[in-house]
Amino acid sequence: MMENHSLESSLLGGDDHARRRRWTKAILYFSLFIILAFLRYTGSGGKIRVGNAHNVHRQIAGADIVESSKGVVAADDGRCSEIGASMLRKGGHAVDAAVATALCVGVVNPMASGIGGGAFMIVHSTSTNQTVAFDMRETAPLAASEDMYSNDLNTKYEGALSMGVPGELAGLHEAWLTFGRLPWNDLFKPAIKLAKEGFIVEPYLALSIFNSGESILSDPGLRSVFAPNGRLLQAGDTCHNIELGRTLEAIANNGPKIFYIGDIGKKLVKDVRNAGGILTFEDLRDYRVVVTDPISVNTMGYTILGMPPPSSGTVALSLVLNILDSYESLNAAKGAIGLHRLIESLKHTLAVRMNLGDPKFVDINNTISNMLSHSFAKQLQQKIFDNTTFPSDYYLPRWSQLDDHGTSHFCIVDGDRNAVSMTTTVNYPFGAKILSQSTGIILNNEMGDFSVPTEIGDQLPPAPTNFIKPNKRPLSSMTPIVVLKNDQLVAVIGGSGGLYILEAVIQVFLNYFAMGMDPLAAVQNPRVYHKLIPNTVLYENWTVIDGDHIELAEERKKFLEERGHQMEAKKGGAICQLIVQTITDDYDDVNQMGRKYGKPSSNDKRFAHGVLTAVSDPRKDGRPAAV
Repeated sequence: MMENHSLESSLLGGDDHARRRRWTKAILYFSLFIILAFLRYTGSGGKIRVGNAHNVHRQIAGADIVESSKGVVAADDGRCSEIGASMLRKGGHAVDAAVATALCVGVVNPMASGIGGGAFMIVHSTSTNQTVAFDMRETAPLAASEDMYSNDLNTKYEGALSMGVPGELAGLHEAWLTFGRLPWNDLFKPAIKLAKEGFIVEPYLALSIFNSGESILSDPGLRSVFAPNGRLLQAGDTCHNIELGRTLEAIANNGPKIFYIGDIGKKLVKDVRNAGGILTFEDLRDYRVVVTDPISVNTMGYTILGMPPPSSGTVALSLVLNILDSYESLNAAKGAIGLHRLIESLKHTLAVRMNLGDPKFVDINNTISNMLSHSFAKQLQQKIFDNTTFPSDYYLPRWSQLDDHGTSHFCIVDGDRNAVSMTTTVNYPFGAKILSQSTGIILNNEMGDFSVPTEIGDQLPPAPTNFIKPNKRPLSSMTPIVVLKNDQLVAVIGGSGGLYILEAVIQVFLNYFAMGMDPLAAVQNPRVYHKLIPNTVLYENWTVIDGDHIELAEERKKFLEERGHQMEAKKGGAICQLIVQTITDDYDDVNQMGRKYGKPSSNDKRFAHGVLTAVSDPRKDGRPAAV
């Protein structure tokens, strides 16, 4: 099934031509910025664009939301959403679009993702009514051990020794082999073009470059890409990663084998070893994607499908939602009192989830059963009181929290209503803070997500279930999910932002399904976060990329303070992407945009097509795209 066709060259010839293209791009981006700023200033929020008669969709409220009947992509970069949508227009499966989108994000948002990292992917197939979980999480190298950082904990987080074995590329190929329709190398062409010809640095990447400036200037590889003339790139500058483009081109033509058992892998290993890492060619050769059934959660009338451990996301989401559901009231999660209950539920859940780890190495069956159990949730709900909160030790934490970082997320639904929810990461911003000069690949620092015996955090010991073993996968907060109701796809949700992903995804879910907010409001609504220790509620209070200010309402803050919560403003938060499908009972009905819903057979409603609404979080540079 491997595609080995040669890629057509996408390079422009001549410096003058390239310079004219850069100026043209800069003018177009500036013009777009002025137009969007004017629309926001005038408060239009109305229809901006309507497609032709064969491809009707709306783009609403600037660029944060689109509607379509034929397919949508919501990524945290608008260029990547459009690249994903272009694959759907060619007849591609949602997985084809996912491969192209992931590769794009790895090029234009390299601080958060890339083929040097790993990912979790949930694929829901309507043709088989099955859902598959692809675990392409990084693994500990064969030479790794639980005491490898005992002399210097900093090397767990920065430098080549912090690198896990990359899995994203293998996972993308495995999913494509199962579901893909388009040629493998076609899915690489847009990302190759961006890497080789260059792309405009968007504000969120520019901020990451600035914040990591010292590390970028200290590493020759990073400096050559993000500070090519000794000056850190800024928003509006053009960024090139020629070597990454060549690497992607080689993988497009030869498949992932050139990465895992071929020349690209050999170059990568050499660079890692020269930088002090322990990655070997054998590590790459032996890497395996875990393809498994998803965790299925039935709560609040919905079926939620997500990743099993070592992702803690789905089972933690299950426990929180089951606690709220155990109030047996539709209004339990609403209003200020609902927010208090949510925070208390999160604190109980954070304590329990640190008993998780890679199930291939530790027995976590009892923990998983508890976190999926309605009766266990009810026991915890009875420890929640509406008039007060408690010190951290009330929630019985045994182990220090996993404090993971970074990531990127996108959601995709195609014309057949196949769905993908994928979260990808290199962990901390720019991963290990090293770029392999011979391949253009940024090294992940995923070893930082393991617990180690010598590291005490939150005044608590590290979690033994998450100790390092060769080939083991570290615990993760990533929470890509697909939501069904009566076997119909109703939503795809996920987020980026390390520890805060879980809490953000839960709040988006509740905002839409419990509070009745519209999709855009469900994503934009101010969020709260908690780490259990310190015992502080972090509430959003910041002005985001598009100029909007997001802040928890004063009355909510006051309500929580009256119950003993310590409140602290947070400039930042997780980034969520959301797709929802709205289906009416009358499948012959014509909606307000003049489209007919697809009519299923009398015995099978799996293929009913409603309106797809895609939202990209305004907290980042995301824009959704429609087919």
